[in-house]
Amino acid sequence: MKTKLFALLLLTGTSMFAAHFYVGVGVGYPGYYAPAPVAVYAPPPPPAVSYYCPPSPGLGYSWVAGYWYPSGPRYAWRAGYWARPAYARSYWVAPRYYGHRYYGGYWRR
Repeated sequence: MKTKLFALLLLTGTSMFAAHFYVGVGVGYPGYYAPAPVAVYAPPPPPAVSYYCPPSPGLGYSWVAGYWYPSGPRYAWRAGYWARPAYARSYWVAPRYYGHRYYGGYWRR
């Protein structure tokens, strides 16, 4: 009798937690689509600023030239600087403005 009662208690206790289930429905195309960048349909950035390039601080440094980047509704100037490459034998690909879109700079192997 105790065994049957224990089995019944065990069965009802586990089924109480197993009753929770969820159903998800996705509508649209598969994949992730990021929101459009800030600079979409914005005027192109101003021309580059002329400035002095200081000497390299040492071996293994690469010069990252100054560039304009979107900062809210306008552009802000980022002065050039020396940096160590992120990867071995990598080089800096400068940011660009193409087709009414801003593409940030990155290190390429």
